[in-house]
Amino acid sequence: MKIVYVFLLTLPTLFAQQPAPVQQTSAAPAVSLSTRTVKPDFPFDIDLKDGNGQTVNSSKLLQKNSKPTVLMFWLTTCGPCKMELTAIAQKFNDWKKETDFDFYAISTDFPARTEQFYTRVKESKWPFPAYHDFNREFRFVMPGELNGLPQLFVFDKTGKIMYHTRKYTTGDEDKLFEVLKRG
Repeated sequence: MKIVYVFLLTLPTLFAQQPAPVQQTSAAPAVSLSTRTVKPDFPFDIDLKDGNGQTVNSSKLLQKNSKPTVLMFWLTTCGPCKMELTAIAQKFNDWKKETDFDFYAISTDFPARTEQFYTRVKESKWPFPAYHDFNREFRFVMPGELNGLPQLFVFDKTGKIMYHTRKYTTGDEDKLFEVLKRG
């Protein structure tokens, strides 16, 4: 009973010591990670591994061009991620016949799950490339720190986010396709 009473007495001081809100600036600063700096803007500067273990940098992979670019973030342990990737894979080739876009599935799994990433990519045989953010750096540059997966971002030709979803419900892939067609 004393513990509850002491806690209730300290409650007003806990709320009184809230920090002032952080001022937002128009340009996000670069994020320092150990010995390198990650650019906060598309195409970023993040090392990824492909399904064969080869390293590729996002700044070489992602390009500002005349078509939308989709980044879908997922985990090997995420059921909704698997459902969304499967739904997109089933419609992907038909979509590509109708409109032009780039699509990259990026796993944010911890490094300990690298083998599960390779297995999932090989077994799935997706019609789009998949990469592993093995250092988990995208969470430092994407809005909301990629809290809650799957998450999908569509970037326009200038590298600005034009569409974003979190979580997955059946039919969300059709909404994505409508965005891609508007491009």
